[in-house]
Amino acid sequence: MAQSLQSFHTFSLPSQCQHFYQIDEVNQLLSTDFSAPFCILGEGSNTVFLSDYQGSVIHMNTKGIDIEQQNDGFLLHIAAGENWHQLVAMTIANDMPGLENLALIPGTVGAAPVQNIGAYGVELEKFVSYVEYFDIATKTIKRLTKGECQFGYRDSIFKHALKNQAVITQVGLLLPKKWQPVLSYGPLQLLSEPSPQQVFEQIITTRNSKLPNPSELANAGSFFKNPVIRNEQLALLLKSYPELPHYFVDAEHYKVAAGWLIEQAGLKGFKVAGIEVHQQQALVLVNHGNSTGDDLIAMVKHVQQQVWHKYQIALQHEVRLINAEHECHIELGASS
Repeated sequence: MAQSLQSFHTFSLPSQCQHFYQIDEVNQLLSTDFSAPFCILGEGSNTVFLSDYQGSVIHMNTKGIDIEQQNDGFLLHIAAGENWHQLVAMTIANDMPGLENLALIPGTVGAAPVQNIGAYGVELEKFVSYVEYFDIATKTIKRLTKGECQFGYRDSIFKHALKNQAVITQVGLLLPKKWQPVLSYGPLQLLSEPSPQQVFEQIITTRNSKLPNPSELANAGSFFKNPVIRNEQLALLLKSYPELPHYFVDAEHYKVAAGWLIEQAGLKGFKVAGIEVHQQQALVLVNHGNSTGDDLIAMVKHVQQQVWHKYQIALQHEVRLINAEHECHIELGASS
């Protein structure tokens, strides 16, 4: 029976799927039909359905948090369907800091390792002890260590070798008892010897001032990845754009701010049908309604083209785009 997906992804394009499975208990996965195509979905905050999906959507809704106190930290065992921000708020309220920089990131705990979510100088991998998943081929539960997850910038093994092979069921996070705040980004630099609660509140204030609430204005959060470029290219760009925000990655690479690139290309407020580059934060695309997947594709291509022509940087979208049968990528190379 067809199921509307408009309310299951926060960008809220009109679409539906052939079959919809809500997973409230892990053992339900044993009887779930994984015939291709299928799509694993949490809260849909980083997924956009571009059209009707000719397959099954498997909605992870499992709940539960167990806390194991160790000598030097707290090991949290968290079900995939738990809300990420609510988890962060719980840890701060219970004197288990560490995740405060990741406050207000939308989505579920199970989706977090796929993307290796990050914000304000902190990435999830810093705290991962393990990721547990249901192996679709063998119908067994398996567990990966942090190293085995192959984390990178907005990347993990779940986007590559285990793509369409695994359903994340539980995540283990280790929060050290010795708190080490990360205050190197933006308004956090203005805080003097803050408490974890103060950092948490500052992150929420900052994000709310920049990012639209998807329950009020449909969006999928930060739409594009911050590009990682070589030192040589950064040096050339800084000659023309000395104010370009950039962040050290390694000896040969820096990360530059995609939102700044888009804004300086004059794209704030640019519209395709009801889809707009957000007025307050150019990294976000919003959907005012009466829009289609084709409109979104046109918007993404236009942003990529304008940024390429101005800076010779090829933007990649961070948001997962799903067409009729599978995930798809909109790429623009140098030839654009």
